[in-house]
Amino acid sequence: MRTALDSSVVILLQRQQAGWKEWRETLTVAAGEGPLLISSVAFAECTTGYSSLELALERFAALQIRYDPLAPDAAYLAGQTFLRYRRSGGPRTHLIPDFLIAAHAQVQADRLAALDRGYFRPYFGELRLLQPAPGGQAGPAT
Repeated sequence: MRTALDSSVVILLQRQQAGWKEWRETLTVAAGEGPLLISSVAFAECTTGYSSLELALERFAALQIRYDPLAPDAAYLAGQTFLRYRRSGGPRTHLIPDFLIAAHAQVQADRLAALDRGYFRPYFGELRLLQPAPGGQAGPAT
């Protein structure tokens, strides 16, 4: 099972913010089930603090995270979905990068590990989310 990672989860792990140990356990289980993938958009959001590309790639490899470029069909889906979101009155608090990350997960993975992505449920209804369950084990993909 391929798990795409939202930048919110990766940044939480990098900064060892509240809940990072539960996420580490959840992603360890997920890595045993299949690859952990990061889209080009999430990668860009997560690598601003690295002094070099090589260091960023090394750190991601240590976390068993594989760079997975955004495919054209995922990018197109994101654009069309963002258009529907804005036409339906969706606020500008969520921008195209959020939709690119979700579309990458829907098209190129089986689920998305994310802190909170409830806002896109109406737009990415097929996308399954992975979050830590109580006790730190991988929660069910919803």
